[in-house]
Amino acid sequence: MLQTALSIMPIFVLLVLGYTLRRGGIPSAEFWQQNDRLVYWILMPALLFQNTSTTDFSAMPVGAFGLVLVGALIAALAFGFFVPVLMGVPRPSASSVLQGATRHNTFIALAVSERLFGAEGLATAALASAILIPVTNFSAVTIMVAMLSGVRGARLIPAILNDVARNPFLLAVVVGLAVNPLIDNEIPVLHDVTTILGAAALPVMLLSVGASLKLRGLAGNARPVAISTIGKLAVFPLAILALATLTGLDGLELSIALIFGAAPTASASYTLARQMGGDAPLMAAIITAQTVVAFVTLPLTLALL
Repeated sequence: MLQTALSIMPIFVLLVLGYTLRRGGIPSAEFWQQNDRLVYWILMPALLFQNTSTTDFSAMPVGAFGLVLVGALIAALAFGFFVPVLMGVPRPSASSVLQGATRHNTFIALAVSERLFGAEGLATAALASAILIPVTNFSAVTIMVAMLSGVRGARLIPAILNDVARNPFLLAVVVGLAVNPLIDNEIPVLHDVTTILGAAALPVMLLSVGASLKLRGLAGNARPVAISTIGKLAVFPLAILALATLTGLDGLELSIALIFGAAPTASASYTLARQMGGDAPLMAAIITAQTVVAFVTLPLTLALL
C-alpha cells in the first residue's frame, strides 16, 4: 500500500500545484479555461488513440471486464439514488449526491493507470473509458431528470446523447480500436504526432483538474458530501471486487476496473448540476472532497487485491 501511495503521489502533487497556481492567478483565469479546451479536444484524444490503436487486446476478457464495470455502476447508482431519498436530502442536493456516487474522473483514472501499469495499463484504461462514458452519462442524466422533474432536464437528454456521440475521448477510442486490427506497426507521422501530444496530456490535464478544485463549502455540506463519497470510493470499488469474484476477472483488468471505481467523481459534474437545476455548490464540494480523500482510499482499495 505504501509503495502504491508513493507511486501515485506525483499525481496528487500536480493537482495541488494546479490548485495553487490558479488561486495565485498564474498565469491567468483565461489561460486555465483555454487549457481545459486544449486537453479535452487535442491532447487526451491523441493519447487515447495512440494507446488503443497500438495495443494487443486479443487476450483481454472484454466481456467480463465490461460486465464488472457496468454492474458496479448500477450498484453505485442504486446507492446514490436511494440513500439520499431515505435520509430526506432535498432533490437538488440528492441529484448532486447521485453524480458524486457514480461518475468518475477520467483524467485521474488514466493518470493512475499509466503511472502504475505503463502503456498497457493506459490502453486498458482507455477501453474502460469507452465502456463507462456512454453508460454513465445516459443513466445519470436520466435519473437526474426524474429526480428534478424540470423541463430543462427533459430537453437536456437529447443534447447529452448528442454530446456522448461526439465525445472526443469516446471517438478517439473507437477510431483507435477500429484501426488496431488493420495495422501491424505504427503509422509513420500519425503515431509520431500522437505520441508527442500524448506525452503532454497527463501532466497538463492534472494541473487543470487541480486548478478546478474549490475548497469553499466543504464544512456546510458534510452529510451529503459524506454520502456521495461513501458511494463512489467505497460502494463502487467493493461492487467491482464482488462482481470480479463472480466472473473470474483478475490481473490487470481487475486493477484498472478498481482504479475507475475508486477514482473521485468527474469535474464535469459541476457543469451538469448547474445546467439541470441541481445543487452546484454542493457538487463543487463533493468533487473537491473526493479528490482529496481518494489520495488515501485509492492505494487502500488496490491493496485489497
